[in-house]
Amino acid sequence: MPDVLSAPLVVEFPFTRSLGPVQSAFLTGLRERTVLGVRADDGRVLVPPVEYDPVTANELGDLVEVAPTGTVTTWAWNPSPRRDQPLDTPFAWVLVRLDGAGTALLHVLDAPGPDAVRTGMRVRIRWAATRTGAITDIACFEPYEGEPGPSEPVPHTGEFTDPVTGIVAPARLDYVHTPGRAQSAYIKALEERRTVGERCPSCRKVYVPPRGACPTCGVATAEQVEVGPRGTVTTFCIVNIKAKNLDIEVPYVYAHIALDGADLALHGRIAGIPYDQVRMGLRVEPVWSEGARHVDHYRPTGEPDADYDTYKELV
Repeated sequence: MPDVLSAPLVVEFPFTRSLGPVQSAFLTGLRERTVLGVRADDGRVLVPPVEYDPVTANELGDLVEVAPTGTVTTWAWNPSPRRDQPLDTPFAWVLVRLDGAGTALLHVLDAPGPDAVRTGMRVRIRWAATRTGAITDIACFEPYEGEPGPSEPVPHTGEFTDPVTGIVAPARLDYVHTPGRAQSAYIKALEERRTVGERCPSCRKVYVPPRGACPTCGVATAEQVEVGPRGTVTTFCIVNIKAKNLDIEVPYVYAHIALDGADLALHGRIAGIPYDQVRMGLRVEPVWSEGARHVDHYRPTGEPDADYDTYKELV
């Protein structure tokens, strides 16, 4: 039996968003050690606040301040914290209904063990030493045996000095990918500087990279077909933002390339030509990475551009 291929993969990007008046007030309030909620049409105080009523869809803006103390409504123990989680020691994920709020806030509870956590226990906010206007300004919750906070929230204007108007939330997914039979054959061919697809026995289309089944007909594919190495740019984009850990100067061009003999365009970077001269129909060929088993980029072949009718179905 051949060795099973596997490789760690990371998908990571920063998600940037602007904030409306409600979210801006909430996050700025955390920076100032103030927890704000918003009153819904039915009178409930929603914490964290939302911009539109979840029942009526009406716009909300009646901000109120609630207490930094509350009650755990449910919880789950996390014995092995992962990278970038709020605490680096075992903790409990908790839903906490702050005093004066009608809904619960998801955060973490610093506790010595699961036996120290229970539904109904009283907790309070432990503020971060350095606060920037983010949910992490609440470092965590901690057990609390003092007096409860006011049950009636206090009206608040939501106005602060130097309000937070936008946030950047990093998104990251770490996983291990194990290719199946079709992808393993594709990767093995790349080691030999060949590109191999598979032909559907029904519609006769050749898919690159192969998927093991035809996405149109839904039948298994097994017949291997070598395609390329040359191909045609069907469409492209100019990248102007430099990606993290990618040693490529911007601007550069990333394109869909229909390899000769393939019925599905694959992705590839175009180099060897000024970015503003890349065009649909451009004929290109692969340039292989030295000592690697993948194509580094595609460059122009010098052939005349392909006629649009020859690749219009792959745009």
